[in-house]
Amino acid sequence: MSDQGGGERFCGVYHKGAVSISDLSGRKMLPIGDDLFVTTIENSVFIDKSMLIADVVDSGYKATLFCRPRRFGKSLNLSMLQRFFEIPSPEDPAASNTAPLFEGLAIWDAEGGRYREHHGAYPLIHFSFNDTKKESWPDVLGALADKVAAEYARHGYLLQSDELLPVEKGAYGEIMAGRFGPGELGSSLLRLSRMLFKHHRKRVVVLVDEYDVPVMGGRTKGYYDEAVSFMKGWLTGAFKGNDALAFAVMTGVQRISKESIFSDLNNLVVNTALNLRSDERFGFTDEEVEALAEYLGRESSMKEVRRWYDGYRFGSVDIYNPWSVLNYFENHCMADVYWGNTSGNAVLGDMVGTADDRTLEKLYRLLENGGSVSEPLDTGVVFPDGATPEPVLWSMLYLAGYLTTDDIESPNNRSVSRALRIPNLEIAQLFRGEIVDRFARVAGGGDRLEAFHRALAAGEGDKVTEELGSVLLQGPSYFDLTSENSYHMLMLGLLFGMAGYRDPLSNREAGRGRYDICLNPLDPDRLPVIVMELKVMRAQLGSSLADSLAEAALAQIEDRAYDCAANAGEAGIVRYALVFSGKDVAVATARRAAR
Repeated sequence: MSDQGGGERFCGVYHKGAVSISDLSGRKMLPIGDDLFVTTIENSVFIDKSMLIADVVDSGYKATLFCRPRRFGKSLNLSMLQRFFEIPSPEDPAASNTAPLFEGLAIWDAEGGRYREHHGAYPLIHFSFNDTKKESWPDVLGALADKVAAEYARHGYLLQSDELLPVEKGAYGEIMAGRFGPGELGSSLLRLSRMLFKHHRKRVVVLVDEYDVPVMGGRTKGYYDEAVSFMKGWLTGAFKGNDALAFAVMTGVQRISKESIFSDLNNLVVNTALNLRSDERFGFTDEEVEALAEYLGRESSMKEVRRWYDGYRFGSVDIYNPWSVLNYFENHCMADVYWGNTSGNAVLGDMVGTADDRTLEKLYRLLENGGSVSEPLDTGVVFPDGATPEPVLWSMLYLAGYLTTDDIESPNNRSVSRALRIPNLEIAQLFRGEIVDRFARVAGGGDRLEAFHRALAAGEGDKVTEELGSVLLQGPSYFDLTSENSYHMLMLGLLFGMAGYRDPLSNREAGRGRYDICLNPLDPDRLPVIVMELKVMRAQLGSSLADSLAEAALAQIEDRAYDCAANAGEAGIVRYALVFSGKDVAVATARRAAR
């Protein structure tokens, strides 16, 4: 039957073009925070990603790792794979015949229904490590041991198997009861796969969700080497040379490189957002978001949704952040930063918090309209001892979803520089927030930074001198203020987040030259345009010399007509000349009415 907006609805599935949206309950509920396939498809709207099953089957790969940002559907997709492939375990209360849940999805009738032979056909092991980031390595080992014991219990029927030897059952029972040490834990995945193979006489599927969480936790908590060593042994034992394995699928955000975890896994295929295969299986495509908006009666919101949550490039497909899109519709189409509030933004915080002048300049460039930076990407991340170097941080920002690129040629070539950009307005807000936080600390707190901003907008030269002088004395090191560019980067950072103003513009052509900094107000009738000229002197500034240099810099703004094209309103224009020497500053200011 027809539904609103031109789509068609059959047996609980809404179809629009090539997009299918399952809503068996018919209540148009959105699956906020539900990453379990069965409960999502029974109770909520589900955008059909079932052809991922065909990708896995058709690839023939022994082991695949999908790397995508957090909250882009990895856990839900892995849960979908589980409920399609798994022979239902009698010990699993969530297990059932899931055929009715898949019958309306694309996979069920694809290629004449040939994929149905894989439905309910494999014994299956499923681990999720999304909650294994702990304060210490012993705590992580305890959490991993609990997960292993629970997965053994989920297959507790093996204790009654006629195919297993008494000694095997005894060892199985000890692990299921949690009575085992590090040695048994390290071989637990291999052992379970072999026992399932022996009982069912069918090879086993292994699914591991968020494999990199304990490793990334170790990076910040000090047990990185232990986490890498454990994961390497645990995975290699089960994935390489294991006759019991049919195939394995893993997910994660970061690809911990082959020099560490995967050094011995030459049968592993890594799929990142640079790859064409499965490029539309994670996140929402434009067609899917349009169909969802139409199904929910929210078609008029598409322009805003695109600005805020579109902009990712996965392979050859433009992708939206699914978590943010669902929360946007759930919250009556109120645009907000939804994805950034789901967990800490440590990778972005590391980049902004430790950035030198060169890196700050790149970050500011990213926030310009259409801004980008050219950097090589190494999707195989290795963390050296000590501070993470800048090239690694760019790759981490890309893999984590803070940056994207349209340059997908030669995805494994680590020497290719790619134009990286911020995907959308939501992520730009996160970058801006981290910059504001950093320079609020430099200024001595948010209140001091706001006082500086108010003085600037009011054209109060004496107050600007006082506040900026205080920042210079208390904030950056004398040894960091080495050039005009150092002061320029400092000033730009201090001007982000200024109430009533857009992001600062830097070194733009205007009049008969290039101004240093310009701030444009959101409402030019209420707040003035601010134009700044910066100068740096090596010699110590005396009061008379400082004043004369500042006045000369102020005259330069007039002579070169830096503000001739400024979009000033009734509030006019305020010109500032700032002359720096070490931790001293001289300020001259003049106001002019709009022409």
